[in-house]
Amino acid sequence: MKEFIRELRWTFRSKTHHASVKINDFLERNHLRFFAHLPGWFKAIFFLLPAILILGVFTFYPIFNSFLVSFFSGYNVVTGEFDGYTLIGNYVTVLSESGFRQAVLNTAIIVFVSVPISILVALFIAVAMHSIKPLKGFFQNMFFLPYVTNSIAIGLVFAFMFKGNTNDLYNLGLANQIVTWFGGTPVPWIGVGATYWSAMSVILIHGVWAGLAFKIIVFLSSIQGIDKQYYQAAQIDGASRNKQFRRITVPLISPMIFYILVTSIIGAFKTYSSVVAIINVNGIITTGASGQINLKTIVFFIYEYLQETGRNGALSEAAAAAILLFLIIMVFTVVQLRVGKKRVHY
Repeated sequence: MKEFIRELRWTFRSKTHHASVKINDFLERNHLRFFAHLPGWFKAIFFLLPAILILGVFTFYPIFNSFLVSFFSGYNVVTGEFDGYTLIGNYVTVLSESGFRQAVLNTAIIVFVSVPISILVALFIAVAMHSIKPLKGFFQNMFFLPYVTNSIAIGLVFAFMFKGNTNDLYNLGLANQIVTWFGGTPVPWIGVGATYWSAMSVILIHGVWAGLAFKIIVFLSSIQGIDKQYYQAAQIDGASRNKQFRRITVPLISPMIFYILVTSIIGAFKTYSSVVAIINVNGIITTGASGQINLKTIVFFIYEYLQETGRNGALSEAAAAAILLFLIIMVFTVVQLRVGKKRVHY
């Protein structure tokens, strides 16, 4: 085996050297020898140029264009004409709408409830899976299924599971069937007579469950990469499993925890498809216990503006709402990065 690895290494080095010589000969023949003496940062930009162009067209330009459109007054997307420019007019219009404030509240609840719970549950499951040797591959595949399943399909399954209420005892979903098995009264989760928190709890449960798969895989791979000598030394010192988890596991995988925290918060701020699948395409329950229940998120609110693009100024208001969401996410990300410098152990 060692001879094979040594031979493979020498073959790789020989091929690399041969390729380098060919490149130098090509540069010499075409009078491009100066390229080999350019600074490293310039070479990096040259080789990254294809990726930079793709990101520029499909990422940076749309962001810049959204900023620009948000300053147009009375912009018509069909004709491309607008009445003039406004600095904060579209932003004031968006912020003054009660629907946007409700969307911010709904999104904030989803972010600050579902993300911490999903991280804690995923970390617990990852530690448990690391400790269980039999059927580890089976459990990994089982927990990874939600990650490769369409979010709309998962949302529809949750809507079916939580359907039914006291007025329809013969058409109860799985959740209410479990409630009745334990002698409880069926809960109108998202149906007639639903409350704000009953419907929001379904969205939160969906958010936690749908986000577990990726987190578990990342945590499990991080835990498996920890040197076993740390745990052996802790066992010799008589440290309990709880102390090993707090003093060894969590600090050593803190970069991954931090990465999951940042990406999960960004993803939770962009919640949209789960509300459409679980509630409806309007994001409103019209038959709630106390009237209408608005469960729209910020992204939901932006899409509603986009559906009104025939109205002058609608696209500018959608762009303003999108920029506000971008700024909110950026602020949270910057705060997390500042805190991460002190709390994360690299």
